[in-house]
Amino acid sequence: MEKFSKLKELIAGVEADADKFYNSGNGAAGTRVRKAMQDLKGLAQEIRSEVTDKKNAK
Repeated sequence: MEKFSKLKELIAGVEADADKFYNSGNGAAGTRVRKAMQDLKGLAQEIRSEVTDKKNAK
């Protein structure tokens, strides 16, 4: 559950940059959004693996 909380924090943290990129055309904010999305992808994969391992351990 700790990683899931971290995932939510990461999404909340990138929201301002996403707004700057999509609504203001700020290119640097777009770069930060792309990096955050890559981090989210990795964290989501870790969560998927944990869920699968826990499910299969039963």
